[in-house]
Amino acid sequence: MTDFNDVNAVGHRICDFVRSFANAFPDREALIADGGDRLTYSEYARQVDAVAKSLIAMGVKPGDRVAMLDTPSPRFMVMFAAASGIGAIWMGLNPRYQLGELSYVVGDAQPVLIFAKSRVGSRDYYDDLVSLSQLNGRNVPVIELFDQKDSKFGGYDAFIAAGYAVTDDQLSSRRFASGGRQPCLLVYTSGSTGKPKGALLHHEGIIAFSLEQARLWQVNPHRCLNYFPINHVGCTVDISVPAIVQGGTIVFMEQFDAKRSIEVACEERITWLGSIPSVFALQMACPEWETSDLSAVQLCIWEGAAISEDMLDKLLARFPLLATNYGMTETTSAMAATPPCRDRDMLLYSVGMPFPGVELRILDENDHDVELGEIGEIVARSIYNFTGYLNLPEVTSSSYTNENFFRTGDLGIFRADGTLKISGRIKEMFKSGGYNVYPREVEITLESHPQVDSAVVVCAPDATWQEVGIAFVVANSPLEPDDIISWCRDQLANYKIPKRLVIVDELPLLPIGKVDRNKLKETAKNL
Repeated sequence: MTDFNDVNAVGHRICDFVRSFANAFPDREALIADGGDRLTYSEYARQVDAVAKSLIAMGVKPGDRVAMLDTPSPRFMVMFAAASGIGAIWMGLNPRYQLGELSYVVGDAQPVLIFAKSRVGSRDYYDDLVSLSQLNGRNVPVIELFDQKDSKFGGYDAFIAAGYAVTDDQLSSRRFASGGRQPCLLVYTSGSTGKPKGALLHHEGIIAFSLEQARLWQVNPHRCLNYFPINHVGCTVDISVPAIVQGGTIVFMEQFDAKRSIEVACEERITWLGSIPSVFALQMACPEWETSDLSAVQLCIWEGAAISEDMLDKLLARFPLLATNYGMTETTSAMAATPPCRDRDMLLYSVGMPFPGVELRILDENDHDVELGEIGEIVARSIYNFTGYLNLPEVTSSSYTNENFFRTGDLGIFRADGTLKISGRIKEMFKSGGYNVYPREVEITLESHPQVDSAVVVCAPDATWQEVGIAFVVANSPLEPDDIISWCRDQLANYKIPKRLVIVDELPLLPIGKVDRNKLKETAKNL
C-alpha cells in the first residue's frame, strides 16, 4: 500500500480522506460487509456525496444531531462521513439497548433524523422507533435503511432521491464551513458509574489521533476487522477512522460470532487485528483459534482492559507483534500506547508511553504532581480532548483542572522507564480498616495464579472494617477459593486480601464488552 502521506490525503473532515483516496486509488476496497457489499473508495466517495446532499435537502443544519440505529456495516461509515462532513453531529444507537436505554440517549441528544433498521435478527424495532420519534412531543422523521413494501417509515431510496436537487456547489459550501474543532461525533459513555453522558468529539481531534495511530501502529496493507457496536468510540475512532485516513480496508461483521470472526480474519487476510480481552477469550475458546491460518496478521492489539498473562502468551504464540493502549471517550481514545513489540513486561504491566501530542500528569488529592512511582489520578491535556458533555456545562467544567488537564478518574503510576501503569478507578478504590485498597492491584495478583483466567474485585459494606473486598474469579480448571486466598497472603498486605472469593463461569459485561462492576457490587452486597 502506498503510504498515506504520498497521496496528499489530508483534510479537515473524514470525507476529505475518502475523496483523496477515491481520486488516487478508485478501485481499492474501502468498506466490506461480511457476505455483503464491497465498496471501493470510488463508490464510497460517491455514496458519501449522495447522502450528504440528501441530508442538506432534508434541512439538516450544522450542529444538528443525526442518529443511526444499526449494526456495524459500510452503511454506518457512509452516514458518519456524510453527516460529519456538512457540520452535523452523528451518533450511533446500539441495537442491543432496550427501549429505556434508547429513550434516554435520544431524549438527551434530540436528533433531527433517525436512520434505522426496523429489524435486527429476531427483534422488531417498529414500536420502539415510533416511541423514539415522538419523545418530548417531537415528531422526528425515521428513515428505514432498507426499503420495505410494508414499512411505515420514510424510505431510503426516497431520501437519496431528494438529494438530487442539491448542487455540487451547495455541498462544497457546507463542507467548507465545517471541520476543525466543531463537534462531529456524539458518543455516550458506558454509564458504569451512573447515567451515560454524551461526549462531543471534534474533527481535529479524531483526525489528528487517527493519523498518529496510523503512524505508530503501521501495517501494510491495512486490513482490519470491525465487529464493535457503532455507538462506541472503539468502533468509530479506534478502528474505522484510522483505517480510512491511510486508505485502508475495513471488514465489518454485523453480528459477532467468535468462530465466524476467525474465519473472516482468514478469508479477508486481516493484517491489523484489534479487539478487547473478553472477545479474545471467546475466540480462543474455539478450536479454530489454533487451527486457522492467521498468518496475514502483522499486528494484534487490545484495548479497554488489562490482559492476563496466559492470554498474552497465547497471543505471542500466534502473532509477530502486539500492542495496547490506554484511553477513553473524552480524550478521543488513546492517552498512552505501546509501540508494536513483544516486550512481556511492558504489555502486561503498563500501557506504554504518553501518546504523541498528549501531556500526561499524575496528581494527588490537592492537584500536585506525585513523585515518580507514586499513585495518583491521571490527567491529560491535548488537542484530542473532547469539547464537552452535551447539555452538561457544569459537569464539563468540573472535569478539568485549572490548567486545562482532563480528569480521567483513573489511578496510575509512572514507572521508572517512563511507561504508565493503570491502578484502577478512583471510584473503585475503597477503604478497609482505614487503608486504601486499589482493586486493580489485587486483580493482577489474582490473575497471576496459573488457574485464574480473569478476576474482578469490588467492595462490600462490613460492620468491622467499613468495606472489604469481594473477588469474582473465572478459573480455567477446578480450584478451591481458599487456595487462591492463600496465594494472595503470600503477595499482598492483609487488608488487601479479599474477604470472600466467588468462582464464576463468566463475568457480567456491559454492551461495550467491559465488566459490569455495578452488577457485581449488587451481588457482593447480598453474599
